[in-house]
Amino acid sequence: MRMRSVLATVTAGLAAATCVTAAAPADAHSGKAPGVHACSPAVSITSYSDALDKTTYDGTFVGNLSALAVDRGGRIAALSDRSSLFTLDRETLKPTSVVNLVDEKGAALDSEGLAVDGDGTRLVTSETEPSVRRYERDGTLVGSLPVPDALKVAPAGRATSNLTFEGLTLLPGGHTLLAAMEGSLSGDTAGIVRFQTWDRATRQGDFRLSAQYGYRTDTGLGVSEAQATPDGRLLVLERGFTAGVGNTVRLYLADLRHATDTRRVDTLTGQEGVRLARKTLLADLVNCPSLGARAKQPQPNPLLDNIEGLTITGRAPGGRLRLLLVSDDNQNAVQTTRLYSLSVRLPHTVSG
Repeated sequence: MRMRSVLATVTAGLAAATCVTAAAPADAHSGKAPGVHACSPAVSITSYSDALDKTTYDGTFVGNLSALAVDRGGRIAALSDRSSLFTLDRETLKPTSVVNLVDEKGAALDSEGLAVDGDGTRLVTSETEPSVRRYERDGTLVGSLPVPDALKVAPAGRATSNLTFEGLTLLPGGHTLLAAMEGSLSGDTAGIVRFQTWDRATRQGDFRLSAQYGYRTDTGLGVSEAQATPDGRLLVLERGFTAGVGNTVRLYLADLRHATDTRRVDTLTGQEGVRLARKTLLADLVNCPSLGARAKQPQPNPLLDNIEGLTITGRAPGGRLRLLLVSDDNQNAVQTTRLYSLSVRLPHTVSG
């Protein structure tokens, strides 16, 4: 989403990918790391790159990037929340094409979540309604998925504008799609957000509404991305911003296997008998080495910015997952479009 300043007093939120490895981005500002640098026992950062910051491609601003996904052939699909969908070269991570996305009436989207289906079509969320639409590679709209009434923006539903479908991912096997709400529904306890799923009977069949789950974010943070791991768990990015302080970005591993299906639970208050998704902290990115990065506004670590996109690009030696993250600069002079290469060792169990 387009992050708004938050006062300090505000209450302080893919099987195909596993065989693809994107090159670590080389940075024009000394972001190339000579080795692997630990952010935590589970997460390390290899490099970062500001090379795309405030650039254009084919007349389109390369920024406002809210989501990443691995495309066919290892290319990276990068989604702008201003309705642009870029293809990035797998080695250089520079744009090689761009298409414009519109809704059924030809209007622009507030596009936030992205998944590439097995047939190459793109599943894209817009948090305006919210919606999940399917597009051909050339940007042609071919359909949309049903959305539960409660998840729609008020007055149609109980969601708050700009706090809806922020993350989108296909679970291994491609039979289940999951969208992560960024913020809580009206009536739900603040910090408890809903993860909605759709299932289909065949690999390329139509998606139908399926289970829904509750997930509790850290105080003051929202969900900015969710990405399925090869074993069916979820990497979840939680993110927040405090004016004069900067961004908080934390990477969690979540497990839905023992969570309650909440689609028929009207309000989520942490009540007894309703099990939320379990999660365990992999890294608070404030603890990553800065690698010489510079921030254009106050940040607790100059490496940090408004990180919104995450995809798994392959495996590193030893079985660690390679991740590519991107920040959304909101086309703002004091924010940066930054790509990050990380590696993650997943724990066997999720503790909390």
